[in-house]
Amino acid sequence: MAAARATDLTKVYGQGETQVVALDSVSVEFRQAEFTAIMGPSGSGKSTLMHCMAGLDAISGGSARIGDVEVSSLKDKKLTQLRRDKIGFIFQAFNLLPTLTALENITLPMDIAGRKPNKEWVDMVVETVGLSGRLKHRPNQLSGGQQQRVAVARALAGKPEIMFADEPTGNLDSRSGAEVLGFLRNSVQQLGQTVVMVTHDPVAATHAGRVIFLADGRIVDELYDPTAGSVLDRMKRFDAKGRTS
Repeated sequence: MAAARATDLTKVYGQGETQVVALDSVSVEFRQAEFTAIMGPSGSGKSTLMHCMAGLDAISGGSARIGDVEVSSLKDKKLTQLRRDKIGFIFQAFNLLPTLTALENITLPMDIAGRKPNKEWVDMVVETVGLSGRLKHRPNQLSGGQQQRVAVARALAGKPEIMFADEPTGNLDSRSGAEVLGFLRNSVQQLGQTVVMVTHDPVAATHAGRVIFLADGRIVDELYDPTAGSVLDRMKRFDAKGRTS
């Protein structure tokens, strides 16, 4: 079953001569308990696709669904509710509140929503991301990798139907980045989470089970069980063809 699905999804910015087609009739399915990486050249529509799927950006045409809910049909209040209850987000910037402890940052979205955290689930998430000994620390007492782990745990804590990660290792050194990617993969394998990650890093993409390649706002290829070599080969092919369609 699909956790999210785009059908002929189109996103256009501007009008007339300045018009840019960021997404050109994209159709793709993100299945439950699957880790998908989205890759492509700069300006290919990677982040736009994720933002449209998550309801962070309005779409120009087609359809974007989370589960069986059509995202574009929702009014602001319902859209906010959908993002809060069904979607987890991880960004390149960790977006933690400096005055709160790691645990308080993890449970913050649920606290704001007035929902009581499921202690058993939160404990399992904390263990999965390896934060058990750091819960009372504030962000300035944590390394960059540990801060991003807190962000991963926060995204997982509400049991979202799907988790979107936009360059989640972009601000991390290679070791911390590998740890965070390992935790994301564990959340898929052990917790049944669905993860969609935008990345430009072929090594990061190898943690996913599937890679989708975008160029000029269209899906041009996909790859299962990727290796760094196979991802690089595909990327080089697009460059050689001058951003092929």
